[in-house]
Amino acid sequence: MKVFAWAALAAMGLSSAAMAADLPDLGGRAVVVVTENAYPPLQFVDPASGKAIGWEYDAMAEIAKRLNITVSYENTSWDAMIPAVSEGQYDMGMTGITIREDRAQVVDFSDPYMRSEMVMLVRGDEERFTDAASFAENPDLLMAAQPGTTPFYVGVYEVLDGNEANPRIKLFETFGAGVQALKTGDVDLVLTDGTAGNGYVAASDGGLKIVGDKLGTEDFGFIFPKGSDLVEPMNAAIAAMKADGTLDALNKTWFLDYKMGG
Repeated sequence: MKVFAWAALAAMGLSSAAMAADLPDLGGRAVVVVTENAYPPLQFVDPASGKAIGWEYDAMAEIAKRLNITVSYENTSWDAMIPAVSEGQYDMGMTGITIREDRAQVVDFSDPYMRSEMVMLVRGDEERFTDAASFAENPDLLMAAQPGTTPFYVGVYEVLDGNEANPRIKLFETFGAGVQALKTGDVDLVLTDGTAGNGYVAASDGGLKIVGDKLGTEDFGFIFPKGSDLVEPMNAAIAAMKADGTLDALNKTWFLDYKMGG
């Protein structure tokens, strides 16, 4: 059973009016958010209900209440998302997007709403390698990645030889497809942030595990077209949610309490 952040905060005696008192009121403004629905537990399609759910959906529901906005969602692939938001096709994007300087040249980022560390996700019975060095030493081992993502670059430059065309990296359109390839033995490693990785391990009944040391830290942010006037109010809402415990409650809901298919 999931306990959602809003109910948890209400139980602490924090009313919606009190939580939104110092935030801008955007007057019911319509905001179109694009996402991928392929990065559990941040956003994904629930296998039981067929509905799109996750940490980011709950966070956006909170933000909508606090800022008085009306949110609708569109779906696209990862490689199309940043260009589409940059071109103004959508008001904002969310899918566990790492804040990076090169991306900030074409989109504006919110302040970070989550910090995570990159980990190595492998099958539960994997014994051929235990860390990045031993993976790199075995030319028969393959890695799944989405082009242009942080895991792709970490895999290329921190695990392998810096060659972005290295044939040991197998490209997939979605993160979930890469994890499925790992499960079926088509690849041997998926790099992911620790929060998503722990979620997959918890749901795998021993089928997956994490090995080796963490490979770096990344901050996640929402993205907007350059110059968007939504950035400042979104940052204010994120700051308020950090201060009053909402983000911690969401982390507990989705990274500790939630079970895939439960």
